Amino acid sequence: MSLTPEQRAEIAAHGQETFSTRRPTVAALEAMLYDPQEVLDHGFVRVIDYMGDDAAIVQAARVSYGRGTRKVSEDAGLIRYLMRHRHSSPFEMCEIKFHVKLPIFVARQWIRHRMASVNEYSARYSILDSEFYLPDPAHMAAQSEVNRQGRGAILAPQAAAEVLDILRDDAMRTYRDYERMLDAENGYGLARELGRINLTLNTYTQWYWKIDLHNLMHFLALRIDPHAQYEIRVYAEAMLKILHAWLPVTAAAFEEYRRGAVTFSASMMAVVRRMLAGEVVEQAGSGLSRREWDEMMAILKAPAA
Repeated sequence: MSLTPEQRAEIAAHGQETFSTRRPTVAALEAMLYDPQEVLDHGFVRVIDYMGDDAAIVQAARVSYGRGTRKVSEDAGLIRYLMRHRHSSPFEMCEIKFHVKLPIFVARQWIRHRMASVNEYSARYSILDSEFYLPDPAHMAAQSEVNRQGRGAILAPQAAAEVLDILRDDAMRTYRDYERMLDAENGYGLARELGRINLTLNTYTQWYWKIDLHNLMHFLALRIDPHAQYEIRVYAEAMLKILHAWLPVTAAAFEEYRRGAVTFSASMMAVVRRMLAGEVVEQAGSGLSRREWDEMMAILKAPAA
């Protein structure tokens, strides 16, 4: 369970509040405000605030005084042009603020995306909850033999069960020790900033994460990729659904030109041109390394030579 009944009641009360505004709003995203989209076993993503809509991107690109009288199709065409040619500054005019609950090891990956404002729950001042991420057995896999950062074959059921027991026991034991170290009456009264160092990386933390649209799309492009770690990918997928509700035209352009697009190196393009000219090209004579060749052929959906 990611939220207590008290927290859900607080969110529901927050959602009943309304404010008049002259700023553009997006009905689909307004309906999602404050509502947690549950992720993993105890995590969630929810939108706290946002600024801008699809029209705001167009307005910024044209540096106009208002929403204009051009057709929606013309605005969509401009957004697609901006996305296709990587003109990023108009997209920076939109911003969104998320409240995210996530395991610490996911947060350490996430924080690598530095173009955001972040405020994390402080275990120096508050006591962390006894909530830990435990993987579903379907996602428990051995180390990949070909990818140093990835997973390989799924563990056998017995092995998966034993690993889960280890993860659960370690997390619960360290949390009990954490509580005992902090307890001034029956423990040691240790400072919270020291007691927290004992906790496992699957302990949940929370933060507010505010980012502009350009950098959000960069985050999503990397983290919804099939090669991204599953535990951060599911957060990105939840946020992509939010993007579609917030900025449907921009989201469609993102799907077309970022998520669904590929990049070839100059050497790869030279090989493709040779192939289009009718030449039979093998890896040995392509000028590409084996890895580059395999990547190119995988994109072209052809068997590697």
